[in-house]
Amino acid sequence: MTASMTAFGRLEESGSWGRATWEIRTVNHRYLDMFIRLPEDLRMLENAVREHISAQIKRGKVDCVLRFDNDDTTTGTVPVNALLAEKLILAAESLPIRNPAPIDPVDILRWPGVIERESLDMESLGKALLAALDKSLELLLETRHREGEKLKTMLTDRCEAAEQQVHHIRERLPVIMEKIRERYIKRANELQIELDQERLEQEMLILAQKMDVAEELDRLDAHIGEVKRVLNENSPVGRRLDFLMQEMNREANTLGSKAANVDMSNVSVELKVLIEQMREQIQNIE
Repeated sequence: MTASMTAFGRLEESGSWGRATWEIRTVNHRYLDMFIRLPEDLRMLENAVREHISAQIKRGKVDCVLRFDNDDTTTGTVPVNALLAEKLILAAESLPIRNPAPIDPVDILRWPGVIERESLDMESLGKALLAALDKSLELLLETRHREGEKLKTMLTDRCEAAEQQVHHIRERLPVIMEKIRERYIKRANELQIELDQERLEQEMLILAQKMDVAEELDRLDAHIGEVKRVLNENSPVGRRLDFLMQEMNREANTLGSKAANVDMSNVSVELKVLIEQMREQIQNIE
């Protein structure tokens, strides 16, 4: 399934262990590049988070943030380290300051360690947080696949338009050659030059060889067919599609360099426009 590299997933999860919010943003990138931001107490989960993300996402720049609140005040009481609080008060009162301001108890409570946190069961907490991460990844992937389907439709439409251009010029080649022949004869008549019929046929043969774009058209058909096939694969296809765009652009350029008629030049230009439109969107496909 075609997947876009641009998406956002957010999930809030709560339990007896507290409340967690995962936010994951992805944008296009040549490779998989992850930036993980976790609370300091949960840094030991970083490797596991990377493994979970890389199992689901193969390409793109990933910005993953965890916000965690260990809500241990739900029991109705706030556990306070009274000994530490008393030492802080005594230390504040012993400062050589004239007319000191009254000590604010809230300031004392803000001091690290005064409010005692219950020790967390890191194993069960880690499992809960990683399970929530997997759910947020599911939301992210749903968005990536929805956007990917839109990109697939756009690319398929452009492929069909390119096929029509190739078919048009293939049908027009005999007519183009005949018009060139008529132009030569008309020009000779205007100059009152008697043409050597055998020489004319030789020149037309040489011109036909120079204008022979059958191979280019065949390769364009093959590349377009391959793009359609790749779009239906269930693996990351962005890099392969980008390579196919390079090959198609090369054939379109060759077609333009061999053009001896405005129709062929127009087809070459139209093909390059379609290829560039596809290339721009492919940069966002995983």
